[in-house]
Amino acid sequence: MAQVEEGLVQLDEQAASISSRFLASYCNDCHREDAKQEFDLTSLSTDFSVEGNQLNWLRVREQLVHGFMPPKEEKQPEVSERNQAIDWIERRVTEATKIKRQSVGRVPLRRLSRVEYENTVRDLLGVEVDLSDLIPDERVADGFGNNAESLHVSSFLLDAYLAAADRVLEGAIANGPRPNTFKKRFDIRDERTVKPKGSVYRHESDGVAVFSSWVSANIQVTLWQFNTRSRGKYRFRISAYGIQTDKPITFFVKAGPMNAAAEQYLIGYFSVPPNEPKVIEFVENMEANLTIRIVVDGLGVTPPQVEKIGAENYTGPGLLIQHVDVEGPIIETWPPVSHRRIFGDRRQVPAPNKPNYREVVSDKPLEDAREILTQFAQRAFRRDVTQSDVEPFLKRFQRLQEQGRSFEESVRVALKGILLSPDFLFIKESVGELNDFELANRMSYFLWSSMPDDELFQLAREGKLKDAAVVQQQVERMLKDAKSSAFKKQFVYQWLGLQAIDDTAPDALLYPEYDDLLKVSMLKEVELFFSDVLENDLSLETFVDSDFTYLNGRLAKHYGIAGVAEGVDFHKVTLPEDSPRGGLLTMGAVLKVTANGTTTSPIVRGSWVLNRLLASPPPKPPESIEAVEPDIRGATTIRKQLSKHRDLAQCAGCHRIMDPHGFALENFDVIGGWRDHYRSIGEGTPITKEGRSMRYRQGPAVESADELADGRKFASIQEYKQLLLADRERLAEALAGKLFSYATGANVELADREDIRAIVKTARDKNYGFRTMVQAVISSPAFRQK
Repeated sequence: MAQVEEGLVQLDEQAASISSRFLASYCNDCHREDAKQEFDLTSLSTDFSVEGNQLNWLRVREQLVHGFMPPKEEKQPEVSERNQAIDWIERRVTEATKIKRQSVGRVPLRRLSRVEYENTVRDLLGVEVDLSDLIPDERVADGFGNNAESLHVSSFLLDAYLAAADRVLEGAIANGPRPNTFKKRFDIRDERTVKPKGSVYRHESDGVAVFSSWVSANIQVTLWQFNTRSRGKYRFRISAYGIQTDKPITFFVKAGPMNAAAEQYLIGYFSVPPNEPKVIEFVENMEANLTIRIVVDGLGVTPPQVEKIGAENYTGPGLLIQHVDVEGPIIETWPPVSHRRIFGDRRQVPAPNKPNYREVVSDKPLEDAREILTQFAQRAFRRDVTQSDVEPFLKRFQRLQEQGRSFEESVRVALKGILLSPDFLFIKESVGELNDFELANRMSYFLWSSMPDDELFQLAREGKLKDAAVVQQQVERMLKDAKSSAFKKQFVYQWLGLQAIDDTAPDALLYPEYDDLLKVSMLKEVELFFSDVLENDLSLETFVDSDFTYLNGRLAKHYGIAGVAEGVDFHKVTLPEDSPRGGLLTMGAVLKVTANGTTTSPIVRGSWVLNRLLASPPPKPPESIEAVEPDIRGATTIRKQLSKHRDLAQCAGCHRIMDPHGFALENFDVIGGWRDHYRSIGEGTPITKEGRSMRYRQGPAVESADELADGRKFASIQEYKQLLLADRERLAEALAGKLFSYATGANVELADREDIRAIVKTARDKNYGFRTMVQAVISSPAFRQK
């Protein structure tokens, strides 16, 4: 063994010597202390445990890997020399990282994200509470919102947690009488704002026909006769159909306060058939004092146009709403589950000086408090607790009792303390191999974005999660559970950056066809597609190219795909053989978030592909280089603009790597529609669509053909996708890295490379199946380490 170690030391010294000679031969003349270049290589040490020094070496590696240095006009090293230098840096970085991890682990201490907090509260107490106004959403420019490095803690956040704990306990504990369940049918003809004359409404024998809506002018069907009297779940049944049409009619439903239309939130889009009543039913969790509004969508006329003719004479299509049935709040038991999870069946009595207010009381307050707090802390801390864990909260209870506070009030304060404890707010893990409770938590926050359930807790308590077969069975169970919708949405949204879809609004002059229904449909396509790939263990190749997708009528029209039923309902659709669609790259949601409101940029889209799909983010541009702003006047094209940019020596290397990936997507516009020409607000040919003159013009032709950095050429998006698929191993390693990062809450580093490759090897044996890869991540030894 000693001889092997001595040999390794000698090899490392030899490699270091080679690296030193490499820098001396090709780099130090320009990168030394007295040279013009700011980056001084001679100041670097071989101590890779120093973080700043290691980062500088990684900068050197980046330049060598991409071939940016030495500059093309300088003496160039042999490929073997370059590779030896890169290998030496990577090995030293990996060694230093592994040594550091022996003492602190790979994953830093991290708090729960807002989504994880809300889901944990839901599963802890059985209560759904919206905390979006208290706890800020984790928004990261690149990466995952559950990453420890992005989950900062501040005094502002601690104040928010205080308010959140109060709201959670207020929603969970029932102090009043059982709310009366409201059940009533509302006739829209009785609504005071639905006037039969001089408006967009026409009263029919069985309801009200609506021919146009204008949300900004409050021309919408508001259920003024109804408001939620208390917080809870409400069931709605809207009976409606299309009138004066042979096509389905689409509408959407919003909820919000009676007197604040601007504070509405979307419940959903729905379609009803022509001439045949259909009941649309949904259940919505709502706060008190809210109502709903029904807005007809996509009829193509404005209220003034209908009013000019008169609704009684209007012959165009409309939505006839017969009635709306409302039931709620829906209460299965009282006190509710959330209350009984805290207090069990302990009795309540009327509180003095508080009408209609009941409090939990106890004949054995200290004994009952100990039991309540122990049971609550065990679930809140997501592990078995000891007496010392509970004692600080029990002492808080006792102090309040000594001050004369009631039993329930004292318990509430102690419960609030548990919800503010680091053991609840943070995911704590011990250095080395995770224990069974820590593993249960890592599995559940990966697949559910929430705490483990009773079955996982019991397996952890029995020490059975060390059994690989048990873990595999649990992963399958968890993926089939409805709570896995968190993974299906949170991972894909953060991986692809879809949470930024509302960051920019497409220019209404250039893209008048964009609306909220199209946006919602774009996102739904990605969700359904991702779920299909996961549930059926389809190959990761499907993410790059597929012969199917999910479409509704609105999205099919946008994509120019015929044969899809009109309306908002989605269908799995086999794509035409000549379709440019297929895979994530050509989905509207992805194309929308990789553009701004007016233009597309190959730089932005190319960077997105390199980062999100290939896990090879390009180097950051020099601060002195200005961004390229695409021209929307039709005078030139982005390709011509970038050709000038590429002439700059400091820009050419990155753009050679990045731009081709972006140009491959250049036939797709800002909102993901296909284009052969750019749209222009200046020069160009006038355009007419469906008999209407557009306010924009046809600009220059799109040129999407290009050549990748390795010399491979493509002439179309179809050819480009095949070039990506030619290196499945690279795609697999990139995706495995993204999964591993999301699963553990920490960035993937060079030291994780072998673990990632082991995950890929497992998936490779099953044609790179995505579900197999998820299983492989959880089964990997690295997943079981802090």
